[in-house]
Amino acid sequence: MTGLRRQGPTGWWDRFGASDPGLLRLMAGLRTVASIVLALAVLAAFGAPAPLLVAGAMAAMVATFAISERVPKDQALTLALGFPTAVAAVSLGAVLNQYVVAGDLFFIALIFTAVYVRRFGDRGTALGLIGFQIYFVSLFVHARVGMLPELTGTLAAAFLGAAVGRFVLVRATPEGVLDRLRHAFRARLAQVVLIEAELVGEAAADRVEKTVDDLRRQTARLHECALMIQGRLDDGTRDAASAALLQRRIADAEIAAERLGLMLMKARDYEGADTLTLHLPDASALTAPTDSPIEDATTQRLRRDLAGLHLLITRLGPGAPGTALTVIRNRLLSYRDEENLPDAPLAVQDVFRCVGEAARAVLGLRLAINDGVDDESDDAPETTRSREEFEAEGLSIAAEEAGDEEEQPHGLDRPTTRAACQVAVGSALAIVGGEFLSSQRWYWAVLTCWVVFLNTSSTGEIVVKGYRRVLGTVCGVVAGVGLAGLVGHHTWTAFLLVLLCVFGMFFTAPLSYALMSFFVTAMLGLLYTLLNTYSAAVLVLRIEETALGASCGMIAALMVLPVRTGERTDQQLRAVLERLRDVSTAAVAQLSGGTPVDLLDMARDLDTALDELRRSTRPLTHPITPLRVRRRTARYVVAMLETCAYHARSLAATAELVPDSTRIAADPRLAGAVRRIHDNLDVLTAYLTDEQATGEVESGASIAAMLEGPQAAGPRPGTVTFRVLRHLQRLDEGVIGLARPLGVPVAGTERRRAAA
Repeated sequence: MTGLRRQGPTGWWDRFGASDPGLLRLMAGLRTVASIVLALAVLAAFGAPAPLLVAGAMAAMVATFAISERVPKDQALTLALGFPTAVAAVSLGAVLNQYVVAGDLFFIALIFTAVYVRRFGDRGTALGLIGFQIYFVSLFVHARVGMLPELTGTLAAAFLGAAVGRFVLVRATPEGVLDRLRHAFRARLAQVVLIEAELVGEAAADRVEKTVDDLRRQTARLHECALMIQGRLDDGTRDAASAALLQRRIADAEIAAERLGLMLMKARDYEGADTLTLHLPDASALTAPTDSPIEDATTQRLRRDLAGLHLLITRLGPGAPGTALTVIRNRLLSYRDEENLPDAPLAVQDVFRCVGEAARAVLGLRLAINDGVDDESDDAPETTRSREEFEAEGLSIAAEEAGDEEEQPHGLDRPTTRAACQVAVGSALAIVGGEFLSSQRWYWAVLTCWVVFLNTSSTGEIVVKGYRRVLGTVCGVVAGVGLAGLVGHHTWTAFLLVLLCVFGMFFTAPLSYALMSFFVTAMLGLLYTLLNTYSAAVLVLRIEETALGASCGMIAALMVLPVRTGERTDQQLRAVLERLRDVSTAAVAQLSGGTPVDLLDMARDLDTALDELRRSTRPLTHPITPLRVRRRTARYVVAMLETCAYHARSLAATAELVPDSTRIAADPRLAGAVRRIHDNLDVLTAYLTDEQATGEVESGASIAAMLEGPQAAGPRPGTVTFRVLRHLQRLDEGVIGLARPLGVPVAGTERRRAAA
């Protein structure tokens, strides 16, 4: 397999595109740097002094990163509204700079307002952020009333640079972003197949462990990319039908790739291999690989087919014609027919079935990307049938979008109101404490308090973010000392290093908050050098103010309208369980002949809720948490839910094929198979809602034994009913497995313990 891995998806650019889906981080860094360079060029042409250059650079940075809307016309309107907001903020800063008490009170009111207006969406968030950050800039450069004309011109240059950088130099349209995300999905899908190919044939046990670990990581990255695509479909496609079609093809490809990996592990007789292996960290400690049972001739055939599947994935674009690809595609799709499977054990035949399903998913993805345009001259009968199924599915997709809106909380229960109160109190504490540390640079504590509340929803998240902020600041101070000594009084060398720090800050922000804080602090050391106010004591003060601001933020989060991490995770957990129940019940109803519903949107809601839960549990799973047992429990619960979500998505994907497929028919016997799962999910949700709830999770006979009708317990292997039952059985086991860590009793447990 070394030759296959050496080729890579399509070279280093594909690898980079897979590591940065949609090139979002690269574009953000380049756009910000371009905006700053343009602003500095304009200011330098007018001979602006260093303080105005620093103010222009910071204002251009704020005007660029504050705007998060996806449609260019919305971005332009927000940028236009941001300029008068910035002028008002810098003017008030210049006027109130000399009045300590009045200035502090206004700053607190501004902070409260900037957080409160987030309820109005991306535009409210952007304008609030611009108002706060520009007021901070006025404090940083010690703005005075006499400087207002120059500062207004500086802001004009900064916003002009931000506009040109965003709409001309580094332009990002919703269609372009979605296209790059699809490219990243293809690259990540190819990487998953590469790793799965390493599971074929003989290999040392330690090598298999590493491969399974790589497969788990790459499968998670593939799912992350799929979620990013789902979030961009509405803006990046021409209509709702195209969005729904692409969403279905992405989901099919993701599920097919994950199923192929699981079947390969089972074919290797990877003891205990199931979906939990791909979702639970360190799952290799629970399992042990053995020698591969795949015969030599079958191994060679499977390795060749996986190489062909990899080739199909890397040639998804319209510029990849050729009879060789058609031959490979026809051969792989033929495995969807039982008579074309090799004479091998059932587990090995399942692998070849999954190869055929993966090839079908790749074909559907190709048709969706190329708007259905593809060469059909050399199609085999199975390929023709697959195309007909895709055409029927495309015609059946309704363009209607659900218009139901969830009831929003009111008053202090509204997240923006609660956060505004918390950050206002924390900022007031930071102002008082910061004044004791330094009457000149107290605002650093306020900035840190503000930042730790951004994009957080619980006390635990604020604590972890504050810790990372302090850690990154300490490391950044060390770098700032070295860089300041390196540049001396070379102004433009310092600005060049500032630009590099800005790029690093935005490129690493989604990956590591500590690393982003490092670049911010290193940049500040250079800015102080430009303002001739640099000293080692200043950077040490920066650490002290940062620690103070983080502490004030934590105190405010704990004392003012607190949202405990446990409460937040329980709320998110209930949402996941409810959506899991809805998806599984609706999918089985459609598989048993019920009325078709929009399962794709339901599965998308499940993935979104699970992603929010995953973020909410990060404070519980962070290495610094002293609660080791709780950390293991949280990781296990999230992994089990990811396993259940995978099986629910698989059920939904299979059920979506029923109305239009000529080969997959509804099976009325499945109607009662999901009843126990539905009831058990209701019990789990009840215990999370009310600690006094009663009820037990039911376990017992296998799902296959619960089928209704003649010969219900023995569906033939390879049939759709057999596959559905396997997913239902794993889903049932996953739901029952959630009972123990959630403290929910299981029916018959005490009796079994007594008997034992």
